[in-house]
Amino acid sequence: MSSLSGSPDEQQTGLAVKVDNLSITYRTTFERKPTLRQALIRFGRGQRSVREVHALQDLTFTVPVGTAMGIVGANGAGKSTLMRAVAGILPPTQGSIEVWGKASTLLALGVGFNKELSGRENIILGGLAAGLSRKEVEERADEVAEWTEIGDFIEMPMRTYSSGMSARVAFSVAVHMKPDILMVDEALSTGDARFRAKANDKMAELRSSARAMFLVSHGLNSIKEMCTAAIWLDKGRLMMEGDPESVVEEYKKFTKVKKSAATEDDV
Repeated sequence: MSSLSGSPDEQQTGLAVKVDNLSITYRTTFERKPTLRQALIRFGRGQRSVREVHALQDLTFTVPVGTAMGIVGANGAGKSTLMRAVAGILPPTQGSIEVWGKASTLLALGVGFNKELSGRENIILGGLAAGLSRKEVEERADEVAEWTEIGDFIEMPMRTYSSGMSARVAFSVAVHMKPDILMVDEALSTGDARFRAKANDKMAELRSSARAMFLVSHGLNSIKEMCTAAIWLDKGRLMMEGDPESVVEEYKKFTKVKKSAATEDDV
């Protein structure tokens, strides 16, 4: 089960998120190459095979109010799947997720944007998707547009944007809609060094007002500098939970990644 609000007694425990024995399994199909004989029988069509993917396996952890939770792990570890589960987008196969407060829905930057609409129009759509009223969104639209620092491009269709410009718009929407639980997936790799510093400052500001924050990033410095706790996932399993410095160091040892500028900075 996944709930968006807990009972009064549960809220008094001071938790923002509780994940209990969470597993998510889904089935996917892929094309298997046929033999010549099979191809002749099936007129050249490939054979569809079904594969079961265990995206998350038996995860249990809690996130107290005021926590900035970093999530580290290699590609395919289950980081984004976990974020989508907490946001209520993916239902648990087993176990439960309880969330006290409203989680942001802009996880992967730019997801849900209409490329034919302008940046400003997508800002309004993003705000409405976050649950704000039309009036509230329009009141914040100018502030969000100015924060992106893309100038007149904000009035142009997003299909004309570079990937970095699109990411700026998406990140700006995410951090200005003031969710109870802020969830950001790889946002801090966007833009130049000055914009990234600005993004860091905004995230720090939000930490003081949001009930909790989740940050998924391959930039290990961002995890250590911006988070108060961290978890490490590998192939859907929880490998370690603890302070960011310790989790990052153990993750690096496991992956045999030597300390260097490339591994410590956002990439």
